[in-house]
Amino acid sequence: MTNLQVGGVPEHFNYPWYLTLKNKEYTKENINLRWRDYPGGTGEMCKALRSGEVDIAVVLTEGIIKDIAAGNPSKIVQTYVKSPLIWGIHVAENSRFKEIKDLKNATIAISRFGSGSHLMAIVNAFNQGWNIDDLKFKVVGNLQGGIDALKNGEADYFMWEHFTTKPLVDAGIFRRIDDCPTPWPCFVIAVRNEVLEHNYDAVKKVLDIINNTTSTFKNIKNIDITLANRYEQQLTDVQKWLQLTTWNDGKPITKNLITRIQNKMLRFNVIKEKKKATDFIKNMYL
Repeated sequence: MTNLQVGGVPEHFNYPWYLTLKNKEYTKENINLRWRDYPGGTGEMCKALRSGEVDIAVVLTEGIIKDIAAGNPSKIVQTYVKSPLIWGIHVAENSRFKEIKDLKNATIAISRFGSGSHLMAIVNAFNQGWNIDDLKFKVVGNLQGGIDALKNGEADYFMWEHFTTKPLVDAGIFRRIDDCPTPWPCFVIAVRNEVLEHNYDAVKKVLDIINNTTSTFKNIKNIDITLANRYEQQLTDVQKWLQLTTWNDGKPITKNLITRIQNKMLRFNVIKEKKKATDFIKNMYL
């Protein structure tokens, strides 16, 4: 039995992993796969990959590219969700900020440096024509930290996935000023190099299983109701999210895509230099 640890955010994007684990699909292939939630997001998972705490991570594309460029000994093996992630730009309900232009010199709550909430704040600032060097950040750890920081005035705005935070908007905890979609496919699957070296076949089987499930995920009977109940979302919001979300069908991530993403990240000043696309990816579908 091959033991593997996989990590991801406890959000609706990763419900296909729950289904495959519930159905013991990995066990049938002699793989003991264990899931671990990372509410702190991609920055927390990059750290876990580096330490060996997890073997496989479902991470935000921009975060893992930045971290591999900085020395994370892992490779991206495929895209997981190929549609963009929609980041809501949130302030406290009673905040004096009304429009996105009002946030120019405001303090940004981020889960940690190198996380999606950090990198997308930079992307948003670039889109607005602001000086990225002037951005002020407050590290808050996770979504709850963002709620607390906006509530007590330690930070002014917080970017997190639109649909995950929609219940907080509905409850009057957050007020969403705008959205900022990622200019690239949002989630990828990354694997530690050591695991690829020693358990390549097992990783390949894991990918085959999850891709088989995501390929028919939207066709599962009453999946919208299941997701709405599990993640405490409005049914109409889940239905809209399902329409907007496209999982990868098992095609490998291309060198061209990595190069294009690096070009954008370089322009956004998220990375300082481009590296070879082959430094980031491992093609499991030769």
